[in-house]
Parts: sequence; structure tokens; C-alpha cells
Amino acid sequence: MSGPAASIVDVPARFQSFLAFDFGTRRVGTATGNRLLRSATPQPTIAAQGDARFAQIEARIREWQPDALVVGVPFHPDGAEHENTRAARRFARQLHGRFGLPVYEVDERYSTTEALAGGAKDADAASACIILEQFLRTLP
Repeated sequence: MSGPAASIVDVPARFQSFLAFDFGTRRVGTATGNRLLRSATPQPTIAAQGDARFAQIEARIREWQPDALVVGVPFHPDGAEHENTRAARRFARQLHGRFGLPVYEVDERYSTTEALAGGAKDADAASACIILEQFLRTLP
């Protein structure tokens, strides 16, 4: 099974449903989507930390039964990593470790900017939606 940072080209065709996260230290945006429609729907942002955050994520996983998880990983405009890059990757590893689902990472540069430019009321959830749609567009 795929672990954290699995390549997008490794996504098995049987994986049809996904739950995506726009990781932040205070809030985590979420979105659901599927391969067939190649679209995503924003879900309520999780505004909790620590075990409370993972309890809410577990509830979403039980509700949506995704085949895999997608995590947006931020980079500087030049592609360099920064502290939030490392934090998002740690979050991806924690998701994989806690829930045993494959986790795919997506470069999420500018997703929040795009969400805000689109007039999003919940920029975190809209960013998660953008991240997931970007991921879905790469699937065969």
C-alpha cells in the first residue's frame, strides 16, 4: 500500500474516493471528491488541534469512507521547502500512521490565494477543494 509522499502515478484505478486536507497549524481545510466526476466539494474546516483534530478527521473518514487521503504541501514560490512544508509532511505521515490509508501529497502553492481570489467564504475548505481537484486532474 502506498505511504506518505506516494507518487500520484501510483494511484490504483480502484481508488475512486478521496478526502483532502489543506493543513494549517490552527485550521485544516477539508474537501471530498471522486475520480469519476473529477470534482471536489468543500467540507467544514476543522478548527482543532492535537487529539481533537484527529478525532474530527476520524469522524470524516468514517463518514466519507475515502480510498485514500490527499494533503496539500506548501513550498516557497521558487520550490524551496520551509517550516510549513515540513509540518504538512509530518501531518501526512501522522494521517497514514493513524488511519492506515494511502496518503498522496500535492504541491499546494497559491491554493489559498486562488481560493481568496475566487471569493471563498472559507478559504481553508476552498483551498482543500482546489488541492483535491488539482490531484484528480492528474489521474488517468
